[in-house]
Amino acid sequence: MSTHTLEGKNVLIAGGGKNLGGLISRQAAEAGANVAIHYNSESSRTAAEETLSAVEAAGRKGVILSGDLSTPENVEKLFADAEAAIGKLDVAVNTVGKVLRKPILDTTEADYDAMFDINSKAAYFFIKEAGKQLRDGGKVITIVTSLLAAFTDGYSTYAGGKSPVEHFTRAAAKEFADRGISVTAIAPGPMDTPFFYGQETPERVEFHKSQAMGNQLTQIEDIAPIVRFLATEGWWITGQTLFANGGYTTR
Repeated sequence: MSTHTLEGKNVLIAGGGKNLGGLISRQAAEAGANVAIHYNSESSRTAAEETLSAVEAAGRKGVILSGDLSTPENVEKLFADAEAAIGKLDVAVNTVGKVLRKPILDTTEADYDAMFDINSKAAYFFIKEAGKQLRDGGKVITIVTSLLAAFTDGYSTYAGGKSPVEHFTRAAAKEFADRGISVTAIAPGPMDTPFFYGQETPERVEFHKSQAMGNQLTQIEDIAPIVRFLATEGWWITGQTLFANGGYTTR
């Protein structure tokens, strides 16, 4: 069952065009996988095309696919189009997320709906579709957040929207187990990407850095290898949320 490479495997990565998802896409190709790269909006297309070029330069088959995954029909279409392009899927990774730092007293219903549509609903139907479409022995991996174990202000709809994914992951791990499909979540610390800085003051950035080893934020290079591990010889880990954050927080 265990394998150290992704040789000949077919991998779908939601949000796979840039930042963490882009690195996961590149590393999957380097490990031998064909990669279907999803991107959300036209503003991300150029980055997705660059990632596709890197996948093809590694000698692997790739495709870029777009869609708003908060609509279940779009999730179904994404899996169908990915399979049509690269073959029956073995691994499905969801890096999609939306961050908002806003006090509860200022949060509107539209804010709440947008955050839960992306962070919770899209994640749920991605896991559902993966359970339907992956080959036996497949892997489903969702990126969540270390805020699930932190006690702080401002992130009620972000941490709140991501927290159900733990329960989806546990239920799916049980429900898909008879087909040998592992289902996991990874909870990075505050990541050194554009998503993070738009929400924080310089003072808070320094505080977040001070909470982890080496006085630094989580790097995408810290997380991508964990995804690869879970997709290969880490298959025996299932139903878990892995807090990968350099000691930022735990529970």
